[in-house]
Parts: sequence; structure tokens; C-alpha cells
Amino acid sequence: MNFTNKNVIISGGSQGIGLAAAKAFIQHGADVLITGRNPETLRNAAEEINSPNLQTLVADTSDLAQIALLEKWVEESGKKVDVLYLNAAIGVYAPILHVTEADFDAQFNVNVKGHFFTLQKLIPHLADGASVIFTSSGVAAAAGVASSVYSATKAALNKIADIAVNELADRKIRVNIVSPGPIQTPGLLSVASAEIQDLLASRSALQRLGNAEEVANTVLFLASDAAGYINGADIAVDGGSIQYMLK
Repeated sequence: MNFTNKNVIISGGSQGIGLAAAKAFIQHGADVLITGRNPETLRNAAEEINSPNLQTLVADTSDLAQIALLEKWVEESGKKVDVLYLNAAIGVYAPILHVTEADFDAQFNVNVKGHFFTLQKLIPHLADGASVIFTSSGVAAAAGVASSVYSATKAALNKIADIAVNELADRKIRVNIVSPGPIQTPGLLSVASAEIQDLLASRSALQRLGNAEEVANTVLFLASDAAGYINGADIAVDGGSIQYMLK
């Protein structure tokens, strides 16, 4: 896969799956901009990648004013966006009885509103034939306890992607979804004990957690010309997960 002279934007690109995707795109020749809300994490990502092909921008995807900063950056670059990877997400897990309004709003603001308006503002700046990819999750179709709000955000995101497929079709812009299972990322490790990680691994046919690079490789494929006739797909990267049975 060759992404030379291609311009890639990754929201939530400073760690985990987004960082792995940034590395992969750069290794294949792309110019990449990653966004994140934590300046220190972005600096660490830039130092780790250490490439002139990488740029960073502090932008909280849940804040429309900061999405406007991203749009301004794209406008001022004078370049069309070839790949838009909408990856930022947060998860707060609690039974419905104990979910707070703040936790509800935070998850919908980042996982749904942020991606919706990032896509909206950048549609005019997408190249014809561009690729848009959303990070969703297998939980969008599952019913695990303590995940009601997070699961709902991912289900909402999937529907936005479905409709974007049709609305952007006249410009040959492809819109696809990648749905990871449990992946070893800082986000997962921060909320899952070793026992929970073992439980999640046991629910995969491969009996292990995935890694961020495996998801990034799928994103790269979906963004490439090799996937030129794949549109409106939801690709599970979950090792053969049985989580859909948890209903």
C-alpha cells in the first residue's frame, strides 16, 4: 500500500489505535495530522514517531470551537484530505442506576457529537474519492452490563456512518467502520483489571486480546486503493469474539 502524497487526519491519534494508525500511514508515505486534547500526550506521540511527515494539533473533539480550529488548519494548509479517520473515544462504565448526567454527556459529546461535527466541517475539504473511517466497537450490537451509554454511542455512530455512505456517494467518498474487540491500549488498561482482561481474552476465539497494530492494519487497508469497492462495511477486528451472544 502506497500513501505517498496522501493527506491523513486522525482524531484521537496520540495513543492506542490512533497512534498505531499514524505510524502505519507514515511508514507507507502519508502526511499525517493527529489531534488530541492533551498537549503532553501529543508531544510524546510526536517524539515517538519522530517523522517530518507528522503534525499535531491540540483539539478536543467534543468542543465545537476546537473542531473549528481543525477546520481552519485544513483550510490554511491548502490541501485536500484523502483519509479522515475518526477515532477519538472515551468510555465510562456503570450500571444504568448509577450513570451520572456528566458521564452521559461526556461520552456522547466525544463519541458521537465530536465525530458528527468533525465530519460535517471537513466534508468540503475532503478530496473526491477520499476515505472516511470510523472507529466503532462490537459493543454497538452487544448488551453487556455497565456499558449502556458507551454502547449507545457506538450504535449511534454506526448509523451516522451508514447515512454518510449515501450522502457522500456522489463524490465517490467511501465510508467504512472498523469495530475492534478488546484491544491492549492505554484506554483499556486504565479501566480493566488483569482479571477482566483475562475474561475479555477468553471471549475471543483466539483466546487473547488484540493489539493496536492489528486494528491499524485494517484501517490502512480500508483507506487504500485495494479496498476501492468496499463501502458501507463494518469490519470486526475482534479475534472471533463471542461478545454478541452476551444478551
